[in-house]
Amino acid sequence: MEDTKKRINRIIGQLRGIEKMLGNKRDCSDVLQQISAVKKAIDGLSKEIVISDICKLIPNEDSAKIGRMVERAINL
Repeated sequence: MEDTKKRINRIIGQLRGIEKMLGNKRDCSDVLQQISAVKKAIDGLSKEIVISDICKLIPNEDSAKIGRMVERAINL
């Protein structure tokens, strides 16, 4: 849960950075690059939450294997 909270705070920081960039009239390509980074960070957070939730439902010895399978499926 602590890692998830850190990821969320990082994403919030990135979004605030984008807001500042827009306020400072930064170049469009710079802003779009940061937006892309936020999208990837949100995708990573989504994977973490899904894998964590699924792993609660299965025995510990299988959780790493199932986690890898879910990650591969999400990345398709």
